[in-house]
Amino acid sequence: MGKSNNRMLNELLVNLFHNVMDAEAKAVITDEFKDITNNDIHILEAIGIEEPKSMSRIAGELHVTVGTLTTNMNSLERKGYLTRNRSTRDKRVVLVTLTEKGRKAFFHHRDFHRNGEVTRDRMPDFPPFHSNRNTCQERM
Repeated sequence: MGKSNNRMLNELLVNLFHNVMDAEAKAVITDEFKDITNNDIHILEAIGIEEPKSMSRIAGELHVTVGTLTTNMNSLERKGYLTRNRSTRDKRVVLVTLTEKGRKAFFHHRDFHRNGEVTRDRMPDFPPFHSNRNTCQERM
């Protein structure tokens, strides 16, 4: 693949990523969840619905620092999506749990992905995709 082909492929992938993120935000950030962002939804997803999860583990899964995560956690806790508590085993560890409101947002987001709601009508700016390999190569 030449430089112009790589550039075009990169442009297509970046465009696809932005369109998917926009489509997800439009579908997931509804009137009920208008007080959070698409990024917040992904933090709730990383926290999960199982046992409480440590801040460092969540930060690691999201590839961010604990300091960066703390800023978002403060907002999500203030809005009632999660609670933070010190571990009884090790007081240095902060454990995060979703509240009922957070669990509701978690399932709303999960259902979006399970139902495959990223559809062509939610991505009008993205050029049509053709499964024909020659057609894709012609674009590059």
